[in-house]
Formats: sequence, C-alpha cells, structure tokens
Amino acid sequence: MREFARLFAELDETTATNRKLEALKTYFSNAAPENAAWAVYFLAGGKPRQAVPTKLLRQYATEYAMLDEWLFDECYHAVGDLAETIAHILPEPKTRSDIGLAVWIEERIAPLRGAAPETIRAALFSYWDELETPERFLLIKLIGGGFRVGVSKLLVTRALSGIAAIDSKLIAQRLMGWTDGSVRPTAKGFLQLIAEASDDEHAQRGGQPYPFFLAHQLQAGPATLGDIGDWQVEWKYDGMRAQIVARGGSWVWSRGEDLITERFPELAAIRLPDGTVVDGEILVWRDGISPTSSPAPFADLQKRIGRKSLSPKFLGEYPAVLVAYDLLERDGVDLRKLPQCERRTLLEQLVKEVDSPQLRISPLVEAPDWEALAKVREESRGRGVEGMMLKAKSAQYGVGRTKDVGTWWKWKIDPYAVDAVLIYAQAGHGRRASLYTDYTFAVWDDIVDSEGNGSRVLVPFAKAYSGLTDAEINQVDNAVRKTTIERFGPVRSVKPTMVFEIGFEGIAASPRHKSGIAVRFPRILRRREDKSVEEADTLDMLKGLLQQASLA
Repeated sequence: MREFARLFAELDETTATNRKLEALKTYFSNAAPENAAWAVYFLAGGKPRQAVPTKLLRQYATEYAMLDEWLFDECYHAVGDLAETIAHILPEPKTRSDIGLAVWIEERIAPLRGAAPETIRAALFSYWDELETPERFLLIKLIGGGFRVGVSKLLVTRALSGIAAIDSKLIAQRLMGWTDGSVRPTAKGFLQLIAEASDDEHAQRGGQPYPFFLAHQLQAGPATLGDIGDWQVEWKYDGMRAQIVARGGSWVWSRGEDLITERFPELAAIRLPDGTVVDGEILVWRDGISPTSSPAPFADLQKRIGRKSLSPKFLGEYPAVLVAYDLLERDGVDLRKLPQCERRTLLEQLVKEVDSPQLRISPLVEAPDWEALAKVREESRGRGVEGMMLKAKSAQYGVGRTKDVGTWWKWKIDPYAVDAVLIYAQAGHGRRASLYTDYTFAVWDDIVDSEGNGSRVLVPFAKAYSGLTDAEINQVDNAVRKTTIERFGPVRSVKPTMVFEIGFEGIAASPRHKSGIAVRFPRILRRREDKSVEEADTLDMLKGLLQQASLA
C-alpha cells in the first residue's frame, strides 16, 4: 500500500507526462506482481466498488479523531474532499504496515462490503492505526469508491511497454477487458501482460475484444483531405460503441471495456461465424434501416444501458441493433492490417451471410465532391445522427486515437446552443478542490399563479464543468465568492450575474428534471459578457428545440 500511495502522490503532484511515465516505470519495475496487477486495474480506469457508505466514513472518522461534527463539517467545506479531510484530521498512527496493495484490496477492503456497522468501525480504527496520511487518503478513496488519478490508460500502456520491451500495441491488446470488474487482477495475469509475444497468443484471447480505433475531430472543412474518392463516408450515429466477439461463445464489449453481454442478449444471440469480431454502434432502432428511417433518441438507449431486468415486453419496446461499420476478425484471422476498403467488402459479405435484423451495416454516403457532401450533411439532425465519419480507404484499423496507420475523422454538426444563467456553483476535485468549477445553469420561465399574476423565474436545466480556461475559472470563482447568497454544504447559490453559452449534443423530455428537459453532453462554449442576465434564453426556446428534435 505504501508504494502505491507514493506513486499516487507522484502522479497527482505533476502534470509533466515524462515525470509520470518515469514514476510508473519505477513502480512497475519494483512492485510485486500481485500488487502491480491491482495497480494496473486502477490506473487503467478500473473503478473500486464502494465498500463503506460515506455516512459511516464520516461518522467513524469523527469518532476516531474525537471531533465535534460541526468542526468536521467546517474542515470538509474548507478542503472540499472527503478522503483528504479524513486523512488530515486523524491522529498519528501507532504502528506501521508493510502489507501490499493486493492484500489490502482482497482481504481487508472487500470484506467490509455489506459488513455490520460495528465490524466496519473496528476495522477502520485498526487500519487507520497503521497508515500514514498519504496512505489513509488512498485508503479512503479505495473504500469509498472515489479513486481518480491524473494518468491515462495510454501512459500506463507506455510504461508497461517500456519495462517489458514489448510493442505498446501488443500491451494495449492484452489490456483489453482488464478493467472489467468481473475478473480479479492476479499476479499470473500481470506476468502474462508483460510476457514476450508467443505464437499462440491470438488463440488464447477467448472473448477478449480488440483495442478500439478512435476518430479525430475535423475542425476545418474536409476540402484539405484531398480527393473525396479516397474516402469512405458514413453517418456518425449517437449510440454506444461496441464490439461483438464470437470465439467459442459470444461476448459484447463496450468501448469503455465493460462486458455488456447480459444487457443486450439479442446482440449476443446473433449467429456470427466462430472467429469473428465486428465493430459498430449499438442503437435502439424500431423502424428498420432505410434512407428515410432514423434511430431512436439516445435517451431510449439509456433505458437499455441502465436496465438490469429485461422483460420480453421491455425488449420489444426498446429493440437494440448493432449498426456494423468494421470487421476486425474473420475465421480467426486478424484483419486489422487490411485497408479499410477491403475490410468493408468483407463486412458486407458477412452481414449478408448472417442475415439478422439485429446486425445492420452502416450505409455509405455518396457524393461527387466535398461541396455536395456538405449539403447532404445538413440532413444530419433529420436523420437522428451527429454528422459524418470520414475514413481513409487505405487506412488500417489502428489502436486508439492515432494517425500512424491511416485516419478516421468525425465531421460533426454544430451543437445546440443556448444562453443560460449561472445560479449554483460547487468546488471541483483534486487540484481544483479550492476552486468553484462545477456549475448549474438556468433559463427563464414565465409562471402564472392561480390568480393570473405572472412572474419570471430562472429554472435550472443543465450542469457543466468543462469549456473554460484556467484564467476564466479563476474569474468565475472570484465572482461566485462575491455573489454567494446561500450555502448548501459544498454548493453555493449565487446572485444571477453571469451568462454563458451552453452547448449540447442532444435534447429529450425528462420528468426527473425540474425543467422537464434533459440535455446530452452539456459544456460551456463561452462566457457571454455582452449579454445581460435578462437577455438569457427561455424554457420555451428549449421546448422549441425539443419539438424540432422530436419531429426530425
């Protein structure tokens, strides 16, 4: 635990990529394999399950430190992070622990899940007795399920590639599915992760997917890409990226490396030939795919994603399909080094051969030149898509967001945008725990009471935290502190003084939200200092966008 806590602190203290890379290499070179296995899991994006409710962590930390609750609350409001607060208020440890990360996770933290409160209390008091402040901080993060670290999976891949002297693409392939919570990281698994390549490696993959090839955002128009004839053009669907793997069974994997087979049984039931891997987009699509049909809104797919109980009636109301756009393996042969156009031909043959309503091929978009294609792209919202995908016909299927084997571009349409008023602010996390960086935005609504009297009120409709520079965040933070009206724990309500342009990708009706509307991927586009609060947009405008989207 001590070594991993030291690594966690080193990664958190710097933004320099090379320093992070060297810290990772040092750790993996010296850690015991069973500890390194769990470190890879967490650093590559695996999420710890909450073992102890936050309420009990607060209660027992207050008791252990012999603090009044009001004083703990004051400390928490000043620090802004529960784990950091607890780590700092606890008294000095009485002993020192040399127990490794694997034992902590498997034998100490895991048994707390569902344990009786008195058992949890005794265990926490014992654990805190043998850990220093950095280790306590990490322990609370792991116990509370709030572990986050400023390192990418790509950097972890590079570090493992460096210590093992193996191609990073092979490491990336082996890491696929590593963070799926259904498989426990082990010493054997870590040693296989960094072992030399073997001739039978492909045969040992079982249901493991391939690393996903990711697209770059096309900022300018496509005219700079050369001849349109060198590109394969498809619609960009707003669904869930996934691979179906058929190797002695059928597995469905999301781009986030979650095994989602049980959530989409109709996709797992597609009779793909053994030794086949298909890449595509999961969508809810009720009316079949034709030039005039469109997928259901993403909100319908969300109901499938979050649903654990799948009745026949529910599956009938929200039927899922995989819109396939690439073939990565056929008859057990890895096809990723073939050109895009050849993989497309093989994919068309496969979809025709399988002949399943749940497996549809992504249609190609034809146009004589870029100007004509731009006009077709204007149909995107009416088709229920986000824009277009431009794929070089000569491109191989790469690993991650790369251009070394060819390029995919996503040519998205402009987002929806409204001018909204900032009404609530909350402190961020990590280095931004002392700054107000998470915001709630509202639009105007006209209210008429029972006596016919009208009033204008601000109704919250979206939360956003991305889009501002560090300098802009500092300006907003200063304004929040000066205009605070009330405090609700870590949240402040502020006097309406600031207007921002908020962009979002989709809009849907939602009875769970006060505004009756939910937006997808909200983010801050810019601050509108040229607009007064009174000039912000209205709920009626949002309802108009909703109506347009429903008619599309």
